[in-house]
Amino acid sequence: MNNSEASTVIEFILVGFPCSRQIQFLLFMLFSVVYILTMIGNGAIVCAVKLDKKLHTPMYVLLANFSFLEICYTNTTVPNMLGNFLSETKTISFTACFIQFYFFFSCGITETFLLPLMAFDRYLAICWPLHYPIIMSNHLCLKLVAFCWITAFLCYPVPIYFITQLPFCGPNIIDHFVCDPGPLLALSCTPAPGIQLSCSLLSSLIIFITFFFILASYSLVLRAVFRVPSAAGRRKAFSTCGSHLIVVSLFYGTIMVMYISPNSGDPAGTQKIVTLIYSSLTPLVNPLIYSLRNKDVKAALRKIQMHTRNRQNY
Repeated sequence: MNNSEASTVIEFILVGFPCSRQIQFLLFMLFSVVYILTMIGNGAIVCAVKLDKKLHTPMYVLLANFSFLEICYTNTTVPNMLGNFLSETKTISFTACFIQFYFFFSCGITETFLLPLMAFDRYLAICWPLHYPIIMSNHLCLKLVAFCWITAFLCYPVPIYFITQLPFCGPNIIDHFVCDPGPLLALSCTPAPGIQLSCSLLSSLIIFITFFFILASYSLVLRAVFRVPSAAGRRKAFSTCGSHLIVVSLFYGTIMVMYISPNSGDPAGTQKIVTLIYSSLTPLVNPLIYSLRNKDVKAALRKIQMHTRNRQNY
């Protein structure tokens, strides 16, 4: 049987979270609220950085890009998941499935590139404060950000192309709420250990290399902080890095569960919960972490709020 004859699947069924219709509706309401709050929170940070000239610095340019990324990341999964909660069929076309796969993974890889860049920025600011404005200019920062986005979106086209060439002749049921390579490869009529291994290696290398880069950056930062003579200076340095460390812990802590214990307990259930955390819940709390711990962001958001009220009054 050749490829064209075997590839009879034209759509997949995303099982998502199987439960009664009443529970499905409650989940729809819950994640609709989560989605709206995520868009508002991250959108507010993007607007604050764009509108307040005081925030036109590398640190906040990176933060705005990170918030914009979280908006993109959430939109790759949550709208389709919300539609499936109310759908009877829960289907997604073959093409749409692989488009979602591409953008979901590309946004995830972009995050693994932006977080080390943010850590490197803090390293330069704390360990080389006098040279920081010269080294990390806005121009260089924008170039590095563009490099992160472009490189991340070039990582997965080739693996995805090879997966699309596999014969999918049924069944077409994916026990997930997103088109993920593991469940997709399991549906192929022909085993593809080479593609599966290459996808796992690529993801693992990106995750662990960037994670160890962050660890190295913050090890140097901590060493520099403990050399600061004043307690106030140490508190300021810890406050500057604290928000980023919390975000790093949330993101890497969840995605590493997929690689440290992929087959423990209920693998499908575990994958769905972990994916839900880092793709939907983490983008929700990130704006809270950054805005609540950062005086400049809070001041910029207050300015936007006051400006909006003044416009409404007039």
